[in-house]
Parts: sequence; structure tokens; C-alpha cells
Amino acid sequence: MKRQPEPVTGKLQIFQKMGKEPQARAGWPVLEYHAALVTGDLDRLKLLMDQFFQDANVVFEIKKDEMEWQVKSPATFGPSGLWTLEYKRELTTPLCIAAARGHTACVRHLLSRGADPDASPGGRGALHEACLGGHTACAQLLLQHRADPDLLSADGLAPLHLCRTAASLGCAQALLEHGASVQRVGGAGLDTPLHVAAQHGLDEHARLYLGRGALVNARNARGETALSAACGTARRPDEQARCLRLCALLLRCGAAADARDEDERSPLHKACGHARHGLARLLLRHGADAGALDYGGASPLARVLHTAACAPEAAPQRTLQELLNHGSPTVWPDAFPKVLKTCAPAPAVLEVLFNSYPQLRVSESWKEVIPEEVFQMHQPFYQSLFALAHSPRCLQHLCRCAIRKLFSRKCFYLVPQLPLPKSLQNYLLLEPEGVLH
Repeated sequence: MKRQPEPVTGKLQIFQKMGKEPQARAGWPVLEYHAALVTGDLDRLKLLMDQFFQDANVVFEIKKDEMEWQVKSPATFGPSGLWTLEYKRELTTPLCIAAARGHTACVRHLLSRGADPDASPGGRGALHEACLGGHTACAQLLLQHRADPDLLSADGLAPLHLCRTAASLGCAQALLEHGASVQRVGGAGLDTPLHVAAQHGLDEHARLYLGRGALVNARNARGETALSAACGTARRPDEQARCLRLCALLLRCGAAADARDEDERSPLHKACGHARHGLARLLLRHGADAGALDYGGASPLARVLHTAACAPEAAPQRTLQELLNHGSPTVWPDAFPKVLKTCAPAPAVLEVLFNSYPQLRVSESWKEVIPEEVFQMHQPFYQSLFALAHSPRCLQHLCRCAIRKLFSRKCFYLVPQLPLPKSLQNYLLLEPEGVLH
């Protein structure tokens, strides 16, 4: 079944050099030419080029008039803004269109007809487009026809910077084989290809770049290393295992576990800001400072507490356990009511933190900061908390605190070596039980 062309919204025309000045052409041949490129219809493409478009370096211009919401001066247009008609102009080439969609046969034909592999009237060349789409065969073909592997886009990005998906690994390999620089910085963020791989959680790309000499602790415009960039990006649950492999790779290759960015945030601050306990554990066991403070005075533990209520599915109590078992300072006791107010919907977080104190005075006034629906939803925990308002903690808890104080930041290592049942080891490591004793 013949593929249907993608619809073109707006006006479409091409510019073709004839003499000294470019001449504009429009009409059904242009639409057919565009449709053949979009669908990869090689036979139709050959026919149209023979009849109408002998020059393979024509430039497509797509004009669009679109309504967009613009925020204007409140004094003139009111507080909300208004809809305005915005004019947009997009320039591209046949080669860019074909490469962006992975139509290798069309790319080969256009190159055989003299298409310039580095033409980029719209700001990106065909090689950029192929890398964005993860079309390895197109990228290899363009490179074989002497496309510049380090060609910069209008945004200052080389093709390697656009290898942003797992499918683009072949493109990255082809670029490096043809001399692309693995150290080149690009864009406003001055990211290296390794930064880009880290931001997108691409462990295989990172392994490729490190094998070609990428500097593992190179910094971008924000002062981030690749490890910092990897830890600071939010991930879907299905991406977290790959990101963990990436960070482990970077650490094995010498990444500084405690490198600070321009805000003095470490990779651990960022991992804790997303409540990723596996990553926090990895960083802590490579020497990250559990008590580090950023420019705002926040510790990694404070970052977990800020996240707890809005990300319960990430089990923030696990991240909190990791920090406390690696010697993180706790919250100042007088500040616990503020934590209670912030983390009320996450009682497991409150339990872990509360159990890190030998004794913490419970006030009946704390009930006022807990929404009634939250109290009812987690009634067993909150009843056990307020039952401690007039009684000391149990002896077993006081023994736990004494052992934890003795082991200090080595709790995570020493407690599992004690000749105790697993349940008692978990108790020492602040495993939540759902109630307080």
C-alpha cells in the first residue's frame, strides 16, 4: 500500500537558483516533490527531478501563519494576554527532509545528483537530521560523501550533540570513525557529547565516548560534570536502571563523586532531589559527602524532605535511610514540626527521621499541622506518634541509637556484619515498620 504524504500546513514553495537571483516556484510539482521526499517514494522523486527539479540543492520554504497565546503588558491588554497571529518561516532542503525520515535510497539519489551534504539553510544540515532521527544508514552515506562530521548548526551543535536516543548509537560510531571530535562543546550550555549522553541516560553512548578519550570530569557552562548532569535529570521508572549503569560507568572511569556545580550542588544533592535511593547509595559508597551544603544551605537530606510529599512512588524513605546510614546530620530538633507539616502525607519518611533521634519531645500541638484526611489515612502511625507525647522511647530504640552512634557513618557497612537476625539488622538500619515504639 502506498504511503500517504504528511500534510503540509501553510504555504510551501521552493527556491531554485536561476542566473544571479533565486527564483521562487510553487504549485502542484512542489507539493508532489515534498510528498515524495517525505514518504520516500524514490520512483516519483526521480521522475519529478528529471522533469522539474534538476538542481538537487533547491531550498524549501514553508510559511506558516499560526495563532499563538502571547502574554502582553497588563496595562494594555489586561492580566491574561491575547491571541496573536504569528508568522513562521522554515527553510530546508530535499536532502535534509529525506535524511530526517531515514529514506536512505532517496538520500543516495540526491547525493548522486549533486546535493550538498553540508547545506543547512534552516540551521541544521542533513547529518544533524539523520542523527536526531537515529538513522545510521543515512548518516554513514552522508559521511561517505564528505559531510562535515563536526558541522555546527545555527545553535552551535555538532551532529554528536544530536545523538540523543539509544537508536542513534550507530550514528555516533559513524561520526567518530569519520573524525568527529568527542571533546567539542556546543550550544548555549557548552555541553560535550558526554554531557548529552549523561542527560539522556545513554550508557552505551557514554562508554563509546569514554573509549575515545572523552574527559569524564569536563564541565559545561553550569559547572556540571557528566555525572552531575546524569543525576540532575528526572527519569521515568523504566529509565532508572540504565541511568544507574551510566553513573556506575562514569564513577569507574574516575568521575568525581562530590563535584559541585555553579550552585554548589553535588551529584548527591541532585539524586536526592529526585529521591533515587539506588543512585544515592552508589554515590555515597563512592565517597560522596552526605552532609554537603549547597549555596542555599540545603543538605542532600533536606532535598529528600522537600521531595517526599510530591513523590511518594519513589519511596523517599529509602533515600533518607541511605543518607542517615552514611552519617548524614539529622534535622535540628526544633525544626521537626516544619518537617511534619511538609511530609505529613509520607509517614514512612517521618518514621525514619524520627527514629534517628534517641529522644524527641512530641507536642500535642503538632496535630494542628496534619490535615485531617491525612491523619485518617495514616491513623495507626499518627496515633503511635502522639502516644509518645507523655512517655519515653522504649529501651530497644535507645540501644539502637547507641549502636548507631558508635558505628556513625559506617552503619551501612558494619550493621550487616553483626551476628544478628536480619530483622534486627533492618531495625538498626531504620527500616520503617509503620508505627513508632
